[in-house]
Amino acid sequence: MTDLRLTPLAASLPSTVPFVGPEAQERGHGRAFDARLGANENVFGPSPAAIAAMAATDQWKYGDPESFELRIALAAHHGTTPDHIMVGEGIDALLGYLVRLFVGPGDHVVTSLGAYPTFNYHVAGFGGTLHTVPYVDDHEDPVSLFAKAAEVAAKLVYLANPDNPMGTWHDGATLEAALDDLPEGTVLVLDEAYIDTAPAGTAPDLDADDPRVIRMRTFSKAYGMAGARVGYAVGAPEMISAFNKVRNHFGLNRSAQAGALAALKDQTYLTDVLEKIAASRARIITIAEANGLTCLPSATNFVAIDCGADGVFAKAVLDALIGMGIFVRMPFAAPQNRCIRISCGTPADLDVVADALPRALDHAKKG
Repeated sequence: MTDLRLTPLAASLPSTVPFVGPEAQERGHGRAFDARLGANENVFGPSPAAIAAMAATDQWKYGDPESFELRIALAAHHGTTPDHIMVGEGIDALLGYLVRLFVGPGDHVVTSLGAYPTFNYHVAGFGGTLHTVPYVDDHEDPVSLFAKAAEVAAKLVYLANPDNPMGTWHDGATLEAALDDLPEGTVLVLDEAYIDTAPAGTAPDLDADDPRVIRMRTFSKAYGMAGARVGYAVGAPEMISAFNKVRNHFGLNRSAQAGALAALKDQTYLTDVLEKIAASRARIITIAEANGLTCLPSATNFVAIDCGADGVFAKAVLDALIGMGIFVRMPFAAPQNRCIRISCGTPADLDVVADALPRALDHAKKG
């Protein structure tokens, strides 16, 4: 069969892989990575209570399609109601559902050039028109984003705070003030995947009933559950209930729900992990500075290292590190692509980086 009878939209799209996974790279190189520091996973792992809860789950049962207990717990955690919470298969899936709800052919969406590409992938997949604005001083810029949204009558505008891939952030008060310029009818998609690793005051103080904003959070980063794929949205009840029109009601498996519930209850373990992430972040900065490089300030579980030249040079450094068995990534848009991005790792992981980085820089300088 040569005619797949795809929709005209699907037929027009390129086959895209937003991120080439480390497993694919390992298969291509015929070896496992010595240090897996490219996907911003939390190498310190989830709470032992979460591991036990997932292991004890009856796998013959479907997951609760309402994620009732987890939504109750999240509502209590955020001081709101379960009607303000939607749980899904990671932020990626929730972004897909949100775009499906709001965006069709001819609708306009705004993001930053070089920001999280999976959001862009969903916009293209539903026929939206994507508009980008540049970063300002390596920060996503709410002023530019909201001005562009007004110019094109955007339905959605995406902003990550803290940002991926740069690790930079705005304090919550800055975003609260910027919302005064969000155009009428535009919804701010505020991706807070890294909010748990950020300084106090980074999250804006917003009413959960505010229909202008939907916030995205995850258990993949600070809670160490990237493999379980648990994310959630916080928003006005009318927006949250709309997800039920399009979501995969059985998408979040039972063990993931149990693990997330146990992880949320173990805030002592989370505090310990956050200390380890902070120590790892400091070590990455020390390693970079020992090699004459500078780092961008980071409120995340990774550090963007400025390699001091352009994207070609940074890519040569990255390729050399990968060739030495270290999985890292880099921003894909200039001028941010002058950097490489290294996730926080164990002391042993960072020993490997410390040994390899000077050799990778030397390799890149020699061309």
